[in-house]
Amino acid sequence: MRIAISGASGLIGSALRSSLAQDGHEIIRLVRHEAHGGGEAEWDPERGYVDEARLAGSDAVVHLAAAPIGPTRWTARRKRLLRDSRIKGTRTLATAVAGMDHPPKRLISASAVGFYGDTGTTATTEAASQGEGFLANLVNEWEEATEPARAAGVSVAHSRTGVVVARSGGLLGFLLPLFKAGLGGRVGSGRQYMSWVSLDDAVGALRFLLDHPDITGPVNVTAPEPTTNAAYTKALGRVLHRPTVTVAPAPALRLAVGEFADECVLVSQRVVPERLLAAGYSFRHPDIDSALSDIMGR
Repeated sequence: MRIAISGASGLIGSALRSSLAQDGHEIIRLVRHEAHGGGEAEWDPERGYVDEARLAGSDAVVHLAAAPIGPTRWTARRKRLLRDSRIKGTRTLATAVAGMDHPPKRLISASAVGFYGDTGTTATTEAASQGEGFLANLVNEWEEATEPARAAGVSVAHSRTGVVVARSGGLLGFLLPLFKAGLGGRVGSGRQYMSWVSLDDAVGALRFLLDHPDITGPVNVTAPEPTTNAAYTKALGRVLHRPTVTVAPAPALRLAVGEFADECVLVSQRVVPERLLAAGYSFRHPDIDSALSDIMGR
């Protein structure tokens, strides 16, 4: 296939691009500078511009570009950046795809489990309604921004991705130095659920969705077995053979990063991938122990 990817230099985008290229697919990287060669296409969300000519002949578009959620304090300026990078970028791309004479048949647009807000201990599927908070509202608008493409007959799926677990980058990449130094530990009570997915399965799920254009709408890209923060902490300590006695108190986290702490760190999200499992996707890393052992080479 000929597949265009935005955010192709990010954690998931880089891995997806490499995986697809190894199997002989042609990749078009959406870039924010003048395109160099046939493997790039310029786009500028701020101007609402996409070089549609370079997208011509594409079978699918995977839209992953967006400003990182954190870890940082969500100031008014930061919230504008988070919103604009998602809403403007998605709307620009969806509108361009919809306006093409022969648009790609498939659009997979990044999304997040933040849509559900705090789910507590309830196993939450794609059938659940929107939660509360800034992030839940943002994700809802993010997904709605693909409407021009859907209205034009493009098959659209929203990959609601959990915390990506990878050796380099993501949450694990941030935590590894602390844990290796013996400073790892739970966050807050540690009882809050974390919906995670290994980088291998994040890529695998996207490729599965590329091969199954009949799957539209929201798709939870999370491992079948969400874990609590305390269990994740212990699992990482076991793999690294390091103590995990440190505790990051909730009040200290709120003082440091404010709203981000409540909606992304202390929140409990037990999200499960019902639609992927029902469609036959087989997870390489269904549980956190197998994921960490494989990722850390133990």
